[in-house]
Amino acid sequence: MTEATSLQPLQIDVVSDVVCPWCYLGKRRLDHALEMTQGLEVAVRWKPFRLDPTIPPEGVTRKDYLEGKFGSLEAVKPMHDQLSDLGRLEGIDFHFERITRSPSTVDAHRVIRWAEPEGAQDQIVERLFLAYFTEGLDIGDPNVLSEAADEVGLDAALIGEQLASDMDRATVEADIENAYHIGVTGVPCFIVAGKYAVMGAQEAPALAQALVQIATGQTA
Repeated sequence: MTEATSLQPLQIDVVSDVVCPWCYLGKRRLDHALEMTQGLEVAVRWKPFRLDPTIPPEGVTRKDYLEGKFGSLEAVKPMHDQLSDLGRLEGIDFHFERITRSPSTVDAHRVIRWAEPEGAQDQIVERLFLAYFTEGLDIGDPNVLSEAADEVGLDAALIGEQLASDMDRATVEADIENAYHIGVTGVPCFIVAGKYAVMGAQEAPALAQALVQIATGQTA
């Protein structure tokens, strides 16, 4: 266990994409890192990123996407096997074989944004990761997004109406562009206290140590 004290909550902005398996791993490791700290108050906020901005709004078939990016389905299997092994250690049940589409995630990020005032960002992010990586659902589908929102206590009817409009689309896209602008080239990226970047799905003990050092002013 690591001890830390802080008068104000430590702000952690997690730049992430819900079709990024390393981001799912990073989320669970962050959860475990926070369990390892004592007296450290944090405020976690989820910020949008698009792992592949070339994917059209309607998405593409998973097979076509993987073959276009990696050359063949066989070429990506070692990475999937590695992620499955790492995921099991964090309680994640990856089922890459169930995924049939690679979606645009702009709408998913809109829903995550709308969850923030309700205090449900963490819940909807977890639900969308589970929907995509374990259940193989198309999280670019407004119906899937509305159902996920309902499951975490959000107003599914309202979410459906908002998804049918362009509400906050430009804002989310601007946030994604800002992530590129400030130099985020890979995710997850944990921006701590507005100025310290912790890159990648760090293992929980290392992430916990970094958070405590930042909170207590022990950084170089």
